[in-house]
Amino acid sequence: MYLTRFRVNTARTGARRLLSSRQVLHAAVMSSFPTLLPTDQPATDAPRVLWRLDHNAPGEVLLFLASPEAPDLTHLVEQAGWPTAMIDTPGWQTRSYTPLLDRLTEGDRWNFRLTANPVHHIRRTDDEPRKRTAHLTPHHQMGWLLDPERQQRGGFRILEKPKHKRLLPAGTTHEGREHHGDRYELTVRDHRSHAFDKARTSGTKRGKPVTLVTATFDGRLEVTNPDLMRRTLTQGIGKAKAYGCGLMTLAPLPQGAAR
Repeated sequence: MYLTRFRVNTARTGARRLLSSRQVLHAAVMSSFPTLLPTDQPATDAPRVLWRLDHNAPGEVLLFLASPEAPDLTHLVEQAGWPTAMIDTPGWQTRSYTPLLDRLTEGDRWNFRLTANPVHHIRRTDDEPRKRTAHLTPHHQMGWLLDPERQQRGGFRILEKPKHKRLLPAGTTHEGREHHGDRYELTVRDHRSHAFDKARTSGTKRGKPVTLVTATFDGRLEVTNPDLMRRTLTQGIGKAKAYGCGLMTLAPLPQGAAR
């Protein structure tokens, strides 16, 4: 497994085109792997290509990729990078992801970032089919990730804040339920709505329009099952993985905060 970082030159026309459509960016990402065809689907329980855009500032947009093989992002550098400035480097950074994955152990604590597509299934009447619907508020988006079954399947648990660091008093409720907004080491930011046309396999006609809601989570977690955690990091979490959702990345906690 490999983890790659590419900084997007947002001043370039090609970059604006890539950033305007998740479908276009998906195609560009998948074109980074010469052995993969656009129609290839990963086998069950196999690592897959995951990607995420981090909008840290108006001029700092980073593309992260986790992939079974190292990518070649030459075309992205030419379209949306600094092709003449990168003389001694390829214009992106790729490192082996395997050492980090191999050293995960139960009880490890990490900072994490995840961009996901938080959804749930609803129906208005008992006789109509259930419909997948996006969570639109930070409270419900946070509840999606805090779901105990989701965390168990992912091999992690979101850490709770010490009580003296919580700003909301104990017993605070939201819609008649306990409010979790200040209980956990978790924030939701960069809520975005996307709409784009999904290209048909032939590439000759436009497909069905796609609408997508994404949210970025920053927080701290503890590894509860290293094998499941490795699967989460290499296969992603949630829906819309082809469109920049599901990639969770880890970073060390500040010194003295690991336990």
